[in-house]
This record gives sequence, C-alpha cells and structure tokens, in this order.
Amino acid sequence: MLRISRKAETFTESVIREMNRLAVAAGAVGLAQGFPDFACPPELKAAAAEAVAADINQYAITFGSKPLRDAIATKTARFHPEWRIDPDTDITVVNGATEGMIAAMLGLLDPGDEVIVFEPFYENYGPDAILTGAIPRYVTLHEPDWRIDPDELRTAITPHTRAIVVNTPHNPTGKVFSRDELQLIADLCREHDLLAFTDDIYQHLVYEGEHIPLATLPGMAERTVAIDSMSKTYSVTGWRVGWVITSPTLTVGVRRVHDFLTVGAAAPLQHASVAGLMLGDAYYHALLAGYRERRALLLPALRAAGFRVYEPAGAYYAMTDIADLSNEDDVTFARRLIADPGVATVPGSSFYSRPELGRTKIRFAFPKKLETLRAAADRLAALVPART
Repeated sequence: MLRISRKAETFTESVIREMNRLAVAAGAVGLAQGFPDFACPPELKAAAAEAVAADINQYAITFGSKPLRDAIATKTARFHPEWRIDPDTDITVVNGATEGMIAAMLGLLDPGDEVIVFEPFYENYGPDAILTGAIPRYVTLHEPDWRIDPDELRTAITPHTRAIVVNTPHNPTGKVFSRDELQLIADLCREHDLLAFTDDIYQHLVYEGEHIPLATLPGMAERTVAIDSMSKTYSVTGWRVGWVITSPTLTVGVRRVHDFLTVGAAAPLQHASVAGLMLGDAYYHALLAGYRERRALLLPALRAAGFRVYEPAGAYYAMTDIADLSNEDDVTFARRLIADPGVATVPGSSFYSRPELGRTKIRFAFPKKLETLRAAADRLAALVPART
C-alpha cells in the first residue's frame, strides 16, 4: 500500500507559505510570509556577481568556506565581545536557519528525547523535533506581554527533557525575552543538563529592550546551539545561507548531519555573504530605523480597522486579536481577508499546538516597501464600515 511516512502524517505543509500562495493567486497584498519585497544591500549584489564571474562555482568545504566562517566569528565578537568563537571548531555554515535548526536537532537529539517549545511558536520547530524522533512539549507564553510562567516551565521538564528552543526576538509575537527570563532558562538548562537551541535571526531588529544571546550567560556557551542566517538582516531570504554556532563537541554532530542533508550552502553566495557581514554600524542603524517606520505605519492602521494589536518589541511581525472585529475563527477570517479587502495574513492557530488558543489571532508581517504597507493600510480601512 502506497502511503507517506507516519512522521509526515503528523504535520501539514507550512501554513505561512500556503497563505502566501493564496495571496499571489488572488492578487492580495502579501503580509503573510516574512520576506522583504525590497532590494538587498548593493554590496551583496556586487559581491555575488563578482563571485560568479570569478567561477566560484564548485563545492565549498562542507561546513563553510573559511572566509565566511572567519567573518561570522568577527561579526559576532563585534556585537557580543564577551562571546568567544573559534571559526574552525565552533561554526557550521548551513542552508539557512531552517536547515540549521533541523541539522542541529538531528545531530544532537535521540528518538524519545523531549524538547520544550514556547508557544505560540514559529511553525518549523514542532516538525523539526518530530522528524528527529524527539517529542515537543509546549509551554504557553501568556498575553498580553507573552510572559513565561516559571512554574509552568519547570513543570514541563521531565527526566526525558533534553533541550529548550528559544527564539528572541520572537516570531510570531515580536516579544524580546528579558534578561531575567533568559536567566531562568539558563538556570534550568544547567540544573537539568539541557541544551538550548536559540533562533537569533531577528537579533538586529529590537525596538524595545535588548538582544541577549543565551550563550553569553554564565555556563551557557558550551550547551547553547545558536542559529542565525543572512536572510532577515540582509534581506536575502532566497540565498539560504545560515550558520550554527556551538561548542566543538556539539559541532561534530551538527556538521555530520549537515554534510549528509545538503553537503553545503551555495559557494558563490557564501563568498558574497562576507561583504554583508563586513557592513558598518550605519547599515544596522538604518535597517532598524526602516522597520520602526514600517511598524509605525502598520500598527495604527490595524487598530483603526478594529484589530487588538500586541505591539512587537522586536522582529517584524504584529500579532493581533480579532475578537472585537469578527465572530469568525482565525482561518475563516484570514481566507476572507485575502478575498476582500485583499490582504494576506497568517491564522494564529497555526502557531499553537492547541489550535483553540489561536482561534481569534492573526499575524501580520511587515518587511515590505512602504508603498506596499500603505496599500495594505488603505485596504484594511475598508473593514471599518463592515465592523460598524
């Protein structure tokens, strides 16, 4: 009998990418999938063209070209000088943060291990754990500030717990984990001998608070598996160049799995990525200022249309509640929004293990040109008469 695997039966395709496809088909303004519709830095374009012209077309070393690993270590030390990284033993270049997370889980977890995931969550974490043979255990972040309940987190840890996944700034809520919250996680990791998988791809998009890499807290460098990529910071989501930073012992497992998953990231784009990592402070200041402007444009438009908005402290998403706007569930509402007034979002239930927790929630992504966001705001204004 022909069938798919039992693992694949336990999850669906990406709801985020499904909503994006529906948006394209309907001609809706796409605020579902979190990718920029504007140009990447010209330095990256020039470096990519130069790399292809120079025939850098063959395999790079499996775990990443030496110049790129050196650049990652240098850039990390520049922003976090207390975090010492050896580019030869601590860094694995991968095909984006997506591959980084599953390569790390496959390389470091065993079937039956439990992994704690905070919900709402980025939709990949659960399937990553399942494909590894591990068991995700969910701990809910509580509204309106998406706080951790320390007792709930402690209770979720069992003798089978092996790791905790931490994403800050957080997708989908925009939460930036505080130092106290990170210290709680670090204390529990050390107490129970746990790994921490950290998804740090929005680290340069912090509006309030600060980004604190978990690896920089005492005793955490050797047990943290930090994942980052070029995608969000440099507006090159299609390049698929990312990296995993962890201790030499754990790097062995990540590199072995990465080798057999993908062999390596695209060689010319690895070469070009060095130019991005060498950009000066002015680039990061302008990046954050640009997203502040986008946030300031979209959030008032959402409130005016009747959404309750959880203001993001970081990343480039806005989580909202539709309870005051519609009696529909999140999936029905999101699909209707694509048809009329023509704005694509992501239903909140896709970010929860218990869909009922997200039935009144909708996520908007705002890494878009200002004219794109203005068009979305104009279309959302059409909801006001319908609401009144």
